[in-house]
Amino acid sequence: MGYNIAIDGPAGAGKSTVAKRVAQKKGFIYVDTGAMYRGLAIHFLKNGIHPEDREGIIRACQDADVSIGYEDGVQQIYLNGENVTGKLREEAVGDMASKSSPIPEVREKLLMLQRSLAREKDVVMDGRDIGTNILPDANVKVYLTASVETRAKRRYDELAAKGISCDMEQIAADIQERDYRDMTRDNAPLKKAEDAVLVDSSAMSIEEVTEAILELCE
Repeated sequence: MGYNIAIDGPAGAGKSTVAKRVAQKKGFIYVDTGAMYRGLAIHFLKNGIHPEDREGIIRACQDADVSIGYEDGVQQIYLNGENVTGKLREEAVGDMASKSSPIPEVREKLLMLQRSLAREKDVVMDGRDIGTNILPDANVKVYLTASVETRAKRRYDELAAKGISCDMEQIAADIQERDYRDMTRDNAPLKKAEDAVLVDSSAMSIEEVTEAILELCE
């Protein structure tokens, strides 16, 4: 059994950035479960499936293969053999992933791979239900959050740096809508595990959050 670190939290809390740093410091494998769902979302979009078409999404799962690879220590997501890592952060992909991920058939598609990795390797895994559902026996559980305003500003800065025009208020509204959807879904909703440590990154630097989590592992 590997040593498992589970980091859950809402969109924009900095989970992926921090999880990568923790994994690097510990020499563990970083598993971005959100990226895996986004890989499936790309498959659905490629097939012209609408985010509300539940039956279409379930059918499309049958001919989708999402796998993880590593290039120079960096996780890559492959969809039916094609590296789709560069498309994962597109807004349409994120929206499709958020709407399709609560569907049990979608979650089951990826659950076995995620748990298998955790059994065999020392991993840092981040997502929405890692500590509550995917790795309930993780050695360390963290619920990483931040205010809506902080998360919206981070996303705004990220898009602006890429030269993408965006509106701060709309980003904040989108984040609030996604939070509600993730927290109220029937299947594995986003919530803090009872034995998880709450870390609010609103007023913390990436380095400070990383060190706080590393201290929990000692």
